[in-house]
Amino acid sequence: MRERMRDFLAHRHLQRFIIAVILTNAAVLGLETFPQVVERHGDLLILVDHVALYIFVVELLAKVYVERSAFVRDPWNIFDAVIVGIALVPATGGLSVLRSLRILRALRLLSVVPSLRRVVSALLRALPGMSSIVVLLSLVLYVAAVMATKLYGQAAPTRFGSLPTSLFTLYQTMTGDDWGNIAKEVMDRHPSAWIFFTIFILVCTFVVLNLFLAVVVSAMDEENSEERAARENTGDHSQRILDELAELRKELAELRAQRALD
Repeated sequence: MRERMRDFLAHRHLQRFIIAVILTNAAVLGLETFPQVVERHGDLLILVDHVALYIFVVELLAKVYVERSAFVRDPWNIFDAVIVGIALVPATGGLSVLRSLRILRALRLLSVVPSLRRVVSALLRALPGMSSIVVLLSLVLYVAAVMATKLYGQAAPTRFGSLPTSLFTLYQTMTGDDWGNIAKEVMDRHPSAWIFFTIFILVCTFVVLNLFLAVVVSAMDEENSEERAARENTGDHSQRILDELAELRKELAELRAQRALD
């Protein structure tokens, strides 16, 4: 019975059905933000939401039945259980804020769709390398903020009047948000300020931020390489089993032939 349930949960048709339920549930939660739709079809939206939640609960209970203690050793199972568990908490009184967290059920796509799961695994693997880049970026921002406060604090006090203000302004510049007006405001008093802003943008945007992409791409390559290696190992193991079965059949055939001669 457990093996049948395991095969049923792993069947591609069930996986597609779960994906469809997740997408439908996400669409319903989005429609609930429109007062006109809620006024006309509020009961139907609530019904669809509850049905989707019951399907998720049944799926989780089936996984617990199949995997038993192995269920809690899979981080993706814990992820699904937390998301579904939040939806089961009564959203009344002081916990009414949890009602808005129902949309987190859409994140179950991360655990259901294999390609999304690989992307998330690659991002988690890249975290150690990304932490070093965050430290480097923070150091560059801090140094540049101190320089900008001392150089341009009097020329643009609303932008660089203090260290926290300079940090926010340079972070805004790093993202490319309205940095031209920021630079122009400073350059009205300091025409050479374009050198500072050009170097800062080159270092932060075109060097440090691209390092993030390099680390993530490298982690995704490693993830894909390990997955290919796992598939190859599985294929080699299956081939060895087939070869051993062929040898056993050959030996059995020889034994039968020898007995027939005797």
